[in-house]
Amino acid sequence: MEQFKKLGIGDITIRALSDMGFEEPTPIQEQAIPLLLEGKDLLGQAQTGTGKTAAFGIPLLENIGNDTRATLGIVLTPTRELCIQVAEELNKLGQFSRTRTLPIYGGQDIQRQIRSLQRKPQIIVATPGRLMDHMNRRTIKLTDIKMVVLDEADEMLNMGFVEDIEKILSATPESRQTLLFSATMPRQIQTLAQRFLKDPELISIKSKEVTVPLIEQYYMELHDRQKFDVFCRLLDIESPELAIVFGRTKRRVDELTEGLKKRGYSAEGIHGDLTQAKRDSVLRQFREGTIDILVATDVAARGLDVSGVSHVYNFDIPQDPESYVHRVGRTGRAGQTGIAMTFVIPREIEHLHSIERVTKRKIVRKPVPSVTEAIEGQQRLAVEKLLNQIEDGGLEPYRIRAEELLNETDSIALLAAALKLLTKEPDTTPIKITEEAPLRSRYHGAAKRRPPENRKTPYTGNKPRHKTGSFRNKQ
Repeated sequence: MEQFKKLGIGDITIRALSDMGFEEPTPIQEQAIPLLLEGKDLLGQAQTGTGKTAAFGIPLLENIGNDTRATLGIVLTPTRELCIQVAEELNKLGQFSRTRTLPIYGGQDIQRQIRSLQRKPQIIVATPGRLMDHMNRRTIKLTDIKMVVLDEADEMLNMGFVEDIEKILSATPESRQTLLFSATMPRQIQTLAQRFLKDPELISIKSKEVTVPLIEQYYMELHDRQKFDVFCRLLDIESPELAIVFGRTKRRVDELTEGLKKRGYSAEGIHGDLTQAKRDSVLRQFREGTIDILVATDVAARGLDVSGVSHVYNFDIPQDPESYVHRVGRTGRAGQTGIAMTFVIPREIEHLHSIERVTKRKIVRKPVPSVTEAIEGQQRLAVEKLLNQIEDGGLEPYRIRAEELLNETDSIALLAAALKLLTKEPDTTPIKITEEAPLRSRYHGAAKRRPPENRKTPYTGNKPRHKTGSFRNKQ
């Protein structure tokens, strides 16, 4: 923890960092924390997975101190999931101080939120729309705010929150400290920074630093109708500890989730049409390991940070290179290795090459696995279970019966029977997955954004063209 101490962090927060398992600061933490502790405004270009929550969270907690009289810090996030996640991390960072952080987002009972606000949390993490609701109701006052953080500002602007953000910032004291984090720096972000930030320090964590080298990246070329069966074979071969599967549309997520359950896999899905209670429940089960596979749309999983994700599967190729970076970055966290597999139909190969050009990373082609390979994968898993059981011990009560069986039965036949019992045979239950039209690649080395599924105002940028209907109707 010596490197954290050198940044000027107090003992109480250092204790929390140690308890959370932090060992040394990430590049953005190392650069941002000293500047923010001095009270400077910051414009940071960084994506999910760089450690930016702690980069702004630690100075936020340090600058607020033990003042419990009012709400002193506001963090704005684009989605409910990110709102909850940031609030959870800030509460962990502040666990040994008297600082409390409250998440405020749409979809949650507003009366319950009002009661929580009456207990005067020192920090509020909020989505812009719900924060504006509370400001209009006068249940949140921003007159004492010391620090405002805009997290994933580009995504908030793309979702149509620019007017809300301007009103929120205008309602806070001019003496406030303002932090703006964004994965990209379009003109609208620069304009916002010029208007509301005072001589900000600039920090940029390039994409090459966030496409973690520990992630092994592969693709398979196949037709859409083959994807589900091949995906099940991969699950049988690789036996991921925790896996996230990305589908392009809500319908795709629902059909994948139902199909996986029918074939005996432990899976649940999340997308924008689910109630917040259901999404929270699914994410909690995934974090706790109750389910092994999380099926999600891009927006539902944006900002999701779960330790121990060993595999990311792109059942559908992402709409743009930035989405690809966000998706594969769900694995390979905290120094762990990860595997990312992308399914590509033949007409989408050029789209894959555009992702390679922007990310400056070669995605390795792998052959489609056979049913025989899936069976062999399950047999290897059965052998591992047997060997692990031997290592774990506790076999004494079974030894006498084992010796009797060995006297009565051929040892190889007996072991083969045990392996057969432990081996999961491939499930061929028929599953209907509606085919999706292929992406039309309109990239020439540049990334086009997809319209988020919960956009607040109409999307006016370039939309991918599809054979059937508009993109938003398919979400």
